[in-house]
Amino acid sequence: MSALGVFVAGTDTGIGKTWASCALLHALRDAGLDAVGMKPVASGSEATPQGLRNADALALQAASAPPQPDYAALNPVALAEPVSPHLAARAAGVEITLAPLRAAYASLGAGRDAVVVEGVGGWLAPLSDTLPASALPTGLGLPVILVVGLRLGCLNHAQLSARAILADGCALLGWIGNAIDPTMARLDDNLDTLCRLLPAPCLGVLDYAPDGDPATQAPALARAVAALRARGARSR
Repeated sequence: MSALGVFVAGTDTGIGKTWASCALLHALRDAGLDAVGMKPVASGSEATPQGLRNADALALQAASAPPQPDYAALNPVALAEPVSPHLAARAAGVEITLAPLRAAYASLGAGRDAVVVEGVGGWLAPLSDTLPASALPTGLGLPVILVVGLRLGCLNHAQLSARAILADGCALLGWIGNAIDPTMARLDDNLDTLCRLLPAPCLGVLDYAPDGDPATQAPALARAVAALRARGARSR
């Protein structure tokens, strides 16, 4: 049986895709599943004796079920410059293409129960002049969970992202609210509005915890685990 796969998209960059992805990995593991994270493309990586390493990818590696996956499979494209991936790739003399990312995904998923694939930037962030970030879930055939950064403007960003995901033919399993602004006015009212306006269910809301442990957020994502399992059951 192939691994359950899900793509974690975001309404923008810096809204907590990694935090949500790591929390989801812990939730899947708590449910008894062997789950591994993947960051196919990452810019803003640091040089180490082992090569370029990205902080988000390392967080996914740490949250994955042991034994931890090989870094090169988890993050096949690590780019140094902390800019849009197409610019960082151009500066590095690299062209990002889909085939190697597909191969890395297949390698990671072999023998695993679940693979959580974290996107880069927003839904239409360019990976190259011809390849948007949305090509990852469409090319891998993955359903999508949208992380909504809960701050002023999220109602518009969330609706536009959801429309784009559906327009590209992807299944939107649901959305996760991430409290990135602890001073956001009328948070509960905004959550109620998102529940009413978005065409998919809320799968959990994560607390504001900039230096916290994502494992503590796993119980909040029980509905996300159930949705992913139900999706897998329907596809068998």
